[in-house]
Amino acid sequence: MAATKQIKTALISVFHKDGLDRLLARLNQEGVKFLSTGGTRQFIESLGYECQKVEDVTTYPSILGGRVKTLHPKVFGGILARRDHAGDQEQMKQYEIPAIDLVIVDLYPFEQTVADGASEADIIEKIDIGGISLIRAGAKNFNDVVIVPSKAEYEMLQDILDKKGACTDLEDRKRFAERAFGVSSRYDTAIHNWFAK
Repeated sequence: MAATKQIKTALISVFHKDGLDRLLARLNQEGVKFLSTGGTRQFIESLGYECQKVEDVTTYPSILGGRVKTLHPKVFGGILARRDHAGDQEQMKQYEIPAIDLVIVDLYPFEQTVADGASEADIIEKIDIGGISLIRAGAKNFNDVVIVPSKAEYEMLQDILDKKGACTDLEDRKRFAERAFGVSSRYDTAIHNWFAK
């Protein structure tokens, strides 16, 4: 297993778009291909970059009012597949699963929605499912994948891109994974605390 990995394809799914343009510009310079959904894809394309639709990979549209967009074996297979595992690689070919090397996510603002005094129905809709699953998948497979779990990590990635180009080493990816599980933990704690009230 090579410790250094090149980022070739990035899946980007964010709620807040601020700060993303600078990162996209640098990734584009490095020849990284973009894959995205809905509003994020429109934002990426508005900046003049090509972006493949997740729906074109999964052959499913965004369904259930946007509750299900990325939850599909072709997306999660692309993140979780072990690049040094012959069986995984064989199944990726068999099921035409594209490798995803970088995941950039920004979760629905659950805590802010609660703080704003929103209705219970609105609060429930701000419980992120796809995003948190992408974060956990990317972090679990840190051997092969870079996970950027919030805009707080944009600078970390920008710094790596400026110093090394679209290549990361194992320590880089492990550091992102640690941050990712921190984001996941805080998010679930906030949701738990709301339910426990």
